[in-house]
Amino acid sequence: MTQSDKARDFAALHQPGKPLILYNAWDAGSAQAISKAGALAIATGSWSLAAAQGYKDGQDMPLSFATQILERMVGSVDLPVSFDFEAGFAGDLDTLANNIEQVISAGAIGVNFEDRLISEVGLRSASDQADRIATLRRVADAKSIPLFINARTDVFFQGSKPKEHADLMKEAQSRALTYADAGANGIFVPGLITPELIGKFCAEAPLPVNIMQIGQSPDHATLADLGVARISHGPAPYLAAMANVTNAATAALKV
Repeated sequence: MTQSDKARDFAALHQPGKPLILYNAWDAGSAQAISKAGALAIATGSWSLAAAQGYKDGQDMPLSFATQILERMVGSVDLPVSFDFEAGFAGDLDTLANNIEQVISAGAIGVNFEDRLISEVGLRSASDQADRIATLRRVADAKSIPLFINARTDVFFQGSKPKEHADLMKEAQSRALTYADAGANGIFVPGLITPELIGKFCAEAPLPVNIMQIGQSPDHATLADLGVARISHGPAPYLAAMANVTNAATAALKV
């Protein structure tokens, strides 16, 4: 299959009520292990990808290094691979365009792209983020790759508590509309865990909705019933794997 074929297949997997489940990988080995479990696609998680190489999350890892790992992952499995692009590793649009070219050239068929200000508190303005999403779309179109842009908004992920999320719904819904108009294919709302609000957001969102399974979120069946189209697991797979390594090493090192 071509990269474009994989991108189209990946997009088709986003079905409200029958969500695509992504158990996030961090290198070629984890991608292969997840593929063997019957996964339909592979997605990286920025926290895990960075931690596995001794970096902090938040674009601490050089993009050139991250795309080398991405390229190895793409070459190790026959599945579509989506890349956590964080905030694009760039402030200006020209550098952003160059960076997404690198990601596409490494074989990614989709990206997560967030609106938070890296190393700062707060979010980019919706209009600013829309310009950035439009830049990704323009570059992908020029390369004839139907890149799946999963627009992440951190409206619910900026230190707020679940009891405060109802007051943030209007802002999140507004951003979803703006990002859809700019060329996004999906909307990712990490931190949103209240079933009633998830259902409301899915019913009103112009794009397939991605919820992150962070332990406090509803189970997969409930999320499906609420209309979710994509469930990701963030750093949980990496944390579980490393805990298993530590436990095994502890047992092995005993005299």
